[in-house]
Formats: sequence, C-alpha cells, structure tokens
Amino acid sequence: MSCKHYKNSPQKYYKIISFATFVGLLYACSTTKKVPEGEYLLTKNTLGFEDKKEFFDEELKDYIQQKPNKKQFLFMPLSLLLYNMADPKYDTILNEYMTYPGEMRNQKLRDSLFLKYDMKSSVGKSLLFDRLLHNWGTPPVILDQTRSEKSAESIKKRLTYRGYWDADVTFKHTLDSASKKASVNYSIKHNEPTRIKDYFYNIPDQGIKGYYNYNLNRSLVRSGQILDQTVLEREVTRITDLMREFGFYRFNASNDEVYFVADSLKSRKQVPLTLEIHKDSLDTPYKISTFGNIDVAIVDEPGDYPKNTKKDSLRRIRFHTMNDKYKLSSIWRAIIPDSKKVFDQTKLDVTKRNLLAMNNFSIVKARDSLRQGGMSSPNDSIVDVLYVLKPLPKYEFKLGTDINYSQVLNLGISPSVDLTTRNVFRGAENLSTSLSGTFGSIRSTKDIDKRVAAYEISAQASLNFPRLLLPFNYYKFIPKRYTPTSSILLGASIQNNIGLGRLIFNTGLNYQASVNDQVYHKLTLFNTQVSLTKNKDAYYDYFVNDGRVKDEVFGNYFMFDPETQQTGQDYKDGKLSVDEVSKKIIENDAYRASLNQQGTDLLTAFRGTLVNKDRQTQDVLISSMIYNFVYSEIGKKEYPNAFYFNGKVELAGNILSLFNKKDNSGGIVTGPQRTIFGLPYAQFVKFDIDTRKYFRFNGNQTLVLRQFIGVGIPYGNSQDMPIIKSYFNGGSNDIRAWVAFGGLGPADSQVDERVRTYMTDNLKLTTNIEYRIPFNKTYEGALFTDIGNTWSLRNYNDGYGDEFKFNKFWKQVGIGSGFGLRLNIAYITARIDLAYKIYDPNKPEGDRWRFKYFQPFKPTLNIAFGYPF
Repeated sequence: MSCKHYKNSPQKYYKIISFATFVGLLYACSTTKKVPEGEYLLTKNTLGFEDKKEFFDEELKDYIQQKPNKKQFLFMPLSLLLYNMADPKYDTILNEYMTYPGEMRNQKLRDSLFLKYDMKSSVGKSLLFDRLLHNWGTPPVILDQTRSEKSAESIKKRLTYRGYWDADVTFKHTLDSASKKASVNYSIKHNEPTRIKDYFYNIPDQGIKGYYNYNLNRSLVRSGQILDQTVLEREVTRITDLMREFGFYRFNASNDEVYFVADSLKSRKQVPLTLEIHKDSLDTPYKISTFGNIDVAIVDEPGDYPKNTKKDSLRRIRFHTMNDKYKLSSIWRAIIPDSKKVFDQTKLDVTKRNLLAMNNFSIVKARDSLRQGGMSSPNDSIVDVLYVLKPLPKYEFKLGTDINYSQVLNLGISPSVDLTTRNVFRGAENLSTSLSGTFGSIRSTKDIDKRVAAYEISAQASLNFPRLLLPFNYYKFIPKRYTPTSSILLGASIQNNIGLGRLIFNTGLNYQASVNDQVYHKLTLFNTQVSLTKNKDAYYDYFVNDGRVKDEVFGNYFMFDPETQQTGQDYKDGKLSVDEVSKKIIENDAYRASLNQQGTDLLTAFRGTLVNKDRQTQDVLISSMIYNFVYSEIGKKEYPNAFYFNGKVELAGNILSLFNKKDNSGGIVTGPQRTIFGLPYAQFVKFDIDTRKYFRFNGNQTLVLRQFIGVGIPYGNSQDMPIIKSYFNGGSNDIRAWVAFGGLGPADSQVDERVRTYMTDNLKLTTNIEYRIPFNKTYEGALFTDIGNTWSLRNYNDGYGDEFKFNKFWKQVGIGSGFGLRLNIAYITARIDLAYKIYDPNKPEGDRWRFKYFQPFKPTLNIAFGYPF
C-alpha cells in the first residue's frame, strides 16, 4: 500500500485502523473479565524441541490435558466472550441451574435458587439473555499447574510409545499478573530412539506360519526400525485381516492371539523383538472355516422372521420372504458368500456394501456365527450367515435448495424436486426423476467487466439396475464382488448463460463396477447429446464486443476500393447479410495484403469473432462412448499421503459416420459438414487425466499437488471440438486468478481480449499447488499457486498463435497465486479464495510479469463450496 494511496483516502484507512484497535482492546479486556484474583487465564500451550522434530510430533498436542478456550470468530474465543457478557452475579446460580434435568429448568427452580443464594430481589426474573449467553458460551480455562505436570508425563508416555524411551519432557509457566494471563511451554528432547535389533516370530501352528511366511514381504516390521508401538498395532491389524481372508474365522477376535515381546534386559537401545501367535495356552490348532448356510430374509417387520416367512432357494442361498415383491435373482446378485466355500471376511463386508448400494433395503440384522454346537467337530469350522432385510418405502420424495458454484454460473441457488421410485420391475431397480434449476450470474458478453443474470433448468430421469444389462452371463469375467450396476439416463436442459443459451437433450447407457474401495470403472456404452442454439440471428446483440470488432472491420473494408464500397452500399440497402459480407472480407486476398500490422491484428481478431460465432451458434449431435477409470486413496486412514487418479477416454461419431450422409452449407469460416436428421455430428477422441497427491505433515497440515491434462482431437466430420466439449480457463477449481471465460488463453494469443474471452481450445494443461493449514476445527487457511492454459494441437486458425509447441508452451502458461479461507460447518466446507495474476501470457512481451501492477485490495474473488481438488 503506497503513501500516496493513504493520503488520497485517509478517512477510509482511519476507520479501518480505529475498528481494528477497538476490536483488539475489546478482546484484550474482556477475556479475563471473569478470571478470579490470583488466577490466570490459560491462553496458549507451546511445544519446543531441543533436538530435531519428528513426523509425529504434532500429535503430542493431543496429550496436553488442559487447553485454552477455542477460538472461532476472527480467531478470537467467541464462546468465552459470550460467557463473559453474562451478568457475573448470576454465574453461580446459572452454573447450578444447568446441572438440573431439562424438564426441571423453569421459573420455579430459578426462584428457589435466588432464595438459596439470598437474592430475593431477583425472584421472578427469567434471565433469558444471561441463560442464552451461558448456554452458547464457555467459561474461562483457569491454569491448573498440577495438570501441566500430568501433561508432561502424558507426552513422555506417548514418546515412549513411539519408540523414544529416553525422551525428556519439561515444562515452564509464563505468568502475567497484570493481564491475568498465562501460557505453558513444554520443552521436548527426543534423544536417541530404541530400535529393533533382531526380529523373530514364534508361530506354533504350521498353517498360520505358512500363510505368514508367504506374505512376509508385506510385513510392516523390520530389523533396524524404531520400536514404534503404533507400527506394531498396524502389523497386528494386517495379520488379523490376512488370516481372516484365508478362512480363519474370528481370528484374533479377542485381540489377544497376536502380540509382540520385546527383550530389553540387555539394552534399551537395541532390543530383540518377537512376534507371538497363539490360539490359547495349549496352542490348539487353528482351523480353516467354510461358509455353511446362507440365509436372506426379506420382512416387513423384524419379528416376521422366521414365523411369517416362506422358504425358497436359489444357487445355494436360502431365501425367506413374505411375498413376491422382489425377484430372488436380484437379491442373489448382492450376496457374495457361497455355501461350502472357504470363509473370507471381506466377502461379508462387500455383501453389506452391495445391499446398501441397492438403496432398496435397510439391514435389520447381519449375523455370522459358528453352527449350533460349533464348539466341537465337525461344526467348529462351519460359519452360517444370516441377513434380515426390511424394504425401504416404495416412494421417496425430496424438496431441496442448494447453494453452489459452477465455473459458468458462478455462485447460484439451485432448487430441486426429486422423486425416487424403488423396485420398479421387481428386480430392485430404482427410477430417479428430478426437476432442478440453477440461478446465478455470469460474466456479461456485452461488458466483460459486469455480470448478468443467468440460469439452467433441467429435467432428468435415471433408471438404475443392480446388475449389468447384458444378454449373457457375465459373472465369470466380472465377479459379483465388483458390484456391477447399470443405469439408463434421459434428460433435457435449457441454459441461458454464455450469450445465446442452449437447449440440450441427452441420453446414455452406463455400466459401473467397483473392484474395491479404491478402484472404480465406468463405461458409457453410448452417450448421446443434442445441442441446439437459441436466437442465432441475435448473435451480435449478445456478443456486443464481437459486434464492435465487426463494425470496425466493415468500416475499413467498405473504404478499400470501389468494389468494396459497392458491397457496403448493398449491405446498407439490405441486399447482403452480415455473414455474406464477412465471407467476402475473409476471402479478399487483395484487401488482406494491403493491411499494416494494426490492420492485420484487427483482421485476426475479426476472424476470431467469426470462429466464435460459428461455434456459439452451432447445432451439433454428439454420440460417444466413454470409459472412466478412478483410483482413489482419499479418505482412507491407511493412506495418510493419499493418491488420486481419474482417467477418461471419449470416442465420438464413429457409429454415426456409418449412416447416410448429407452435407450442410457450413459456416463462415468452417466448411460443410455431414449431417443426420439435419444436424451435423461431431467426430473426436478426447483424453482427460486428473492426478492428485496429498502430503500430510506436522499433524494435520496438507500439501496438495494436482496435474490435469486434457486433449481433444477432432477428425473426420469435425474441424474443431464442439464448444460443449472444449476446454477453457479460469474459475474456482481451475486457475483462480482468472474467472471462468476471463480472458486467459489460448496460448499467448494477442487477439483482442474482448474476443479472446470466449475462445475455447482442445488441449489443456493445468498444475495446482495448495498448502492447507488448519487453524482449528472450524477454520482452515490455504496458500496456492495455479499454472496452466489452453492450446490448439495445430494451427487451425492462422494468426491466432494458439498452437501447442514443446519448445515454447512453458512460456505461454498463466500463473496465479493467492490465499484462501475455508469454513467447516457440519458436512459443508465453504471456501473463499483471493487470487492475483502473477504472469499473464496474453500481455505483450516485457509486460507479462504483473508484479508492478499488483493491487492487494483488488484480487480475483472466488466463492465456492468444497475443496477445489
């Protein structure tokens, strides 16, 4: 902020400084209002490390027994401030008042407390405001020095648990008598850790020993490692899950069959470690179990099984039903265990997932147990399984309103009406129908510095099947455990967003399969979209900036020679249309050769407007096949540094090219295209790759790296990618220093921004780096840098400078950086990001780095919900 700026607006900054000073004084004075004399408000705990920090040190904060009041509003303890606002003379009464059950808290109780504490003048007072402040607030945390000592002991125990047996932990209080505040500093010295000298295992059971040896390379424990108990716990869990997968029913169920013994008699630094696996003190042999009876009951009420059900069976699964509302085959597909096959715990887990995913049942009971009399042979290794299911209501109706953000519509409100009809054809099929709208604002095509109202209204229907819709048995190559499903989609939407708006009709057939919790496949066998543009003749009414470029070029052209002057007169007389004149200008080689550099740049921009016009007003039919593969470790505890990969391939137009073909007349700068039912169809292949890597450190801080690569290759009947399948820059989930359709790209094109704003392209590279810093459970800060742009694969439009070249693309990316705040409320994350342009490739050479134009009070504001990636 320059002095000149301050001098020009002294009142504005005076108000800001005064307000900040007032808030600071209020905060400083009010937090200790109810701290008794001689006591101290605990304001901060700090951890200091005398030697190097370890990766787990952030978790040591959890072992401090006394923590300061939580900070919420403007990083101040709002709950403490509320508590302090209540009248102090009522604190004792209200504290006792809240110990009574809710049904007893009334005026009679309050009056009795007033009399108890000799406050007869307060009898009859409701104390509503004070009670609200007490309920919403929290009392000040008064320093308890004995708890600091216990905290130090807890921290030391945790360090020992982590393998640092000789760690030292001390603490020191910093007391400020004047302000009645205190802080505690814990000083930690790890010292040398205790390591595993040799690793042994004692497993008397030869079957268990054989399976363990076979998977020994997956062990988490190695000689030379720090003797970290958390690692040993994870190893016990791994062994338990492994043995249950191999058929050992309820292996280590009481959590006392697998344990480690460390021999520290000779040394505290190099300790031999032995893994022990014993079923009991007698080392009774383990047995591999098999599935016995698999029973599935479908009942109206839990008490209906078994007395009100009739028995049936299908492929070794016994069904118990009260009616024939559901085909047995539809339920059979969800049940993974099979009678007389080796027991596997994961099959039970997947079955639960399958039943819930069907969205037709609630699971009243899911029980697996040894067969009656199973303590002795032969029943001691037969596991019977029972599922009791209760159908969900036939119809489910929902009304909702969401606040959302999209790259096109910005912040908007989305009312919706949804109806789910279950079990449509008795095979657990669900029909989901919805009518929804999104209403918001977009960047105006008439003035790119303004926003105008926009909307999207859509109607969608989806018929979901808990199986693959195929004319043959597919279970040999797609097992039931993959939870294969199908869906048929049909929808229509009307959009009034960029310029003219569109009518879009879509339909598709999708197949999905989940290999496990990380891997997901989706195949869209056919995805058909029909995009119809509204108000084509009003193009220049909506895209006013394109119209201004057109008028300037027309004016220059009509003055070129007598022939073009006659063209101008014909245009004014209505004998020639705008498109006809535009085509004459593009095809006039003599006029183009006569232009100077300024005129050539203007003609290039004009050609860009024509490309925009052809693409924005194009009606197109897209029929494609899409394959989507997702691998995600996000949200899995076993993957703290999660990895995410989403790859998609789309192939469009090949089937349509086999039908009868008829050419249309084409556009001004695009050639004729073959059509079906009067609509040109698109042909292209498109690849999208989205990879993300999350690094967690210092406890809960996260560094996220994201790389997006998108390539669309038009061919055959398409010279360019359809605009609804093309790439653009900007928005809250992309390069945040530019708004969506905000003028970045393509490449380092110098085409007039008024035209470039709405240009899209068929190759996109975007790199995002974000560092997330939680302040507390509610607030989280972020620092980020976004890098990327769009390009053409080849020079489709001479003069644009938008083609991708390996030797220069890295100089053509836009770079934006900034910071953000996330607010976590319940299950919703609200996000505000402030971004600044660092490098703008669309500016002239020598003027692309934007530091000298930096305006801290004029960032690009992004408001959204959820993380950007």
